[in-house]
Amino acid sequence: MDVVVGRIAKAHGIRGELAVDVRTDSPKERFKVGSAITTKLRDGSKRELTIAAAREHSGRLLVRFDEVLTRDVAETLRGALLLVDTASLPPTGDPDEFHDHELAGLRAELLDGTVVGKVIEVVHSPAGELLELDVDGREVLVPFVHAIVPTVDVAGGRVVLDPPEGLLDED
Repeated sequence: MDVVVGRIAKAHGIRGELAVDVRTDSPKERFKVGSAITTKLRDGSKRELTIAAAREHSGRLLVRFDEVLTRDVAETLRGALLLVDTASLPPTGDPDEFHDHELAGLRAELLDGTVVGKVIEVVHSPAGELLELDVDGREVLVPFVHAIVPTVDVAGGRVVLDPPEGLLDED
């Protein structure tokens, strides 16, 4: 199973460098020179690339790949997701931190045990992380904060919610 560690935002410069929006807590490890990374292009196809260089610039990571030598080639990668195999991810080492793939598929229930849905994915927004839930066929976004999601029990296959009134209601 693959997990997203970044998204290519745009080409940078004329030598094929790419601006990457990072979605990992360990970018130095994930974007290490010489390591291979899988890209999932907008058309759904996948391509393996080798990292030639990586550096920070204006809040983004700029990455150059061995296989991408020009801006024209770099432009074809705009919007591509950067993936790694979940088996290669080390444990977080913190009981309150989770890899996104560990949460997908967990049962969502209220404090009293009432099942309300299932976690579809973790959405990363500028304001913070959100859990996307399937609640009776509806997509519901829940802020992934301790006050609303006090318990994450990966081994038990569940997240416990304490939502404010109206959060899970239909519009």
